[in-house]
Amino acid sequence: MAIHLRAHAFAANPLRGVSAATTAMSPSAAAEALRYLLDPSSAAAAANPSQYLSKILPFRRGRPLARSTDPPAAPAWRLAWLPPSRVPGVAPDAFVFLGALVEGDGKEAAAYWAVDVSEGEGARVGGPADGDGPSAFVDLRTLMVATDWSDKDAMAELAIAGHARALLEWHSTAKFCGACGAKAVPTEAGRRKQCSNDSCKKRIYPRIDPVVIMLVIDKENDRALLSRQSRFVPRMWSCLAGFIEPGESLEEAVRRETWEETGIEVGQVVYHSSQPWPVGPNTMPCQLMVGFFAYAKSLEINVDKQELEDAQWHNREDVKKALTFAEYEKAQRTSAAKVDQICKGAEKGQNPSADFKVGSGEPAPMFVPGPYAIAHHLISSWAFEGAPKLPSSFSNL
Repeated sequence: MAIHLRAHAFAANPLRGVSAATTAMSPSAAAEALRYLLDPSSAAAAANPSQYLSKILPFRRGRPLARSTDPPAAPAWRLAWLPPSRVPGVAPDAFVFLGALVEGDGKEAAAYWAVDVSEGEGARVGGPADGDGPSAFVDLRTLMVATDWSDKDAMAELAIAGHARALLEWHSTAKFCGACGAKAVPTEAGRRKQCSNDSCKKRIYPRIDPVVIMLVIDKENDRALLSRQSRFVPRMWSCLAGFIEPGESLEEAVRRETWEETGIEVGQVVYHSSQPWPVGPNTMPCQLMVGFFAYAKSLEINVDKQELEDAQWHNREDVKKALTFAEYEKAQRTSAAKVDQICKGAEKGQNPSADFKVGSGEPAPMFVPGPYAIAHHLISSWAFEGAPKLPSSFSNL
């Protein structure tokens, strides 16, 4: 069966695009309120008491602070938001504004912030006393797999954590102006940076790394091309993907990457959807996965072994078997239990991706990435609904 989400994982962030008119809180007003809250003993704070709430999400080495909850059915997780008083020793300019929401009875606005506490006094943040329930810094990929995709609130918190990690990673890499080499300083509550050189003053915006990801389809033989990379866990197959080069359209990138990696020529390219992907390498802090169906004009595979371990055509029935809904539920529950163990102080846990089994207890012959990945939805859309019908004008491509 197909799994349909309201939005891709890491999308539908409730804090994104929140206007000042909605919350009566601009980034500058939120930053001023935070400064007062960070030093409540100061004369400025006493003269200007803040009417805003500020909630802080600490990160350590790219991992957000999460807490374990114990609902009746199974373990779950939520972000562990802290008041400013629980994040000691961090300079005000280190905080990155994520957005604001009106809370409670609709009269009080809360500002949400992220901050890296990997170094200095702030590194003491965390532990079982923080938040409602035990908490720990948990890898975002682990949280991604552990998220119940039917839980709207959990998906929203995952999107917030992804946005926060992308911004913090960008801040850690964009420390200097690319034009003159001077120090880059945060402005607009950390939403952008600006060169500190008065003769330059270049504005620096968060980096986005666009990636095309495509399911290549053999329409005549009702097959799809799936590939393996050496870093994949055993039996996992996925779509082809690659970064877009300067001066290249999305469609050109799909055709080039498919040809370079598999030797297959692609004709028509049809857009499917896109997904923020903040769990890539730290040097690429915010990838944007742009998904396509791509129709093969040639069928012989010639794998570039420097890029891929293997690539093969798979028929629709085999792909459907790889999309077993129960297996993803099992992986989600296993990973949620792992998060619970980490929050309670047990760092060692089972690797959920390595434990895909069919009902008989035998290892599944193959599986594809879970519902948190756009690759899953590209593959699932084709397997259960069929490839989209092409206009007759495309028949010769």
